[in-house]
Amino acid sequence: MLAPMPGDWRRALAVVAHPDDLEYGCAAAVAVWTAEGREVSYLLATRGEAGIDGLTPEKAAPLRECEQRAGAAAVGVSSVEFLDHADGVIEYGPRLRRDITAAIRRHRPELLITLNFDDTWPGGIAWNTPDHRAVGRATLDAAADAGNRWIFPGVGGEPWDGVRWMAVAATASPTHAVDVTAGLERGVRSLLEHRAYIEALTDEDPQAYARAFVEDAVRQEADRFGGRPAVTFRLYTR
Repeated sequence: MLAPMPGDWRRALAVVAHPDDLEYGCAAAVAVWTAEGREVSYLLATRGEAGIDGLTPEKAAPLRECEQRAGAAAVGVSSVEFLDHADGVIEYGPRLRRDITAAIRRHRPELLITLNFDDTWPGGIAWNTPDHRAVGRATLDAAADAGNRWIFPGVGGEPWDGVRWMAVAATASPTHAVDVTAGLERGVRSLLEHRAYIEALTDEDPQAYARAFVEDAVRQEADRFGGRPAVTFRLYTR
């Protein structure tokens, strides 16, 4: 059975590679948290400029940034930052860790959220992208970097050693979950804001696609969480 996510925190920072990563992963949970008065900020490593085959990166980047800000707003998030790493070829290393460390020091979260960085997606068949692998691992590493004044000194402000939990969404081995009954509709709207991306991805009606994806995802683990629709996480502590 999955345990409830901790509730004794006020600030969270979600760090992912692309626009839409959070909407496919855990936006319904974010909607629940912001409705409770918690502060959630988004940090994206790229602007998703390589994500739409029919649009050049120069045209895709501003469009996808706009869609991301609208998707965030749908679940109560107003702080959305982009790091401008190159979509599709993000490299794990000191530069990426430094940029995420700076954001952690600025936002000072107690909960740090990222996306599955395993080699595969749940099910073990679909290969994960190098961007997700790089950003997820760098995010967990940056939680410790942010608290060490001798690592990336002066970057982002004063050291912040207050990250208590690191939550990874969309993993094959979740440990915790959030009941998203109250956030389900906003989670659907959040994904639907990525209309240009969805229309490039499928011929299905975008609204039907977004609803089916989100509802199917949150019901998959319901049997392990008291029958409630759930967004799941693998939780690490520090």
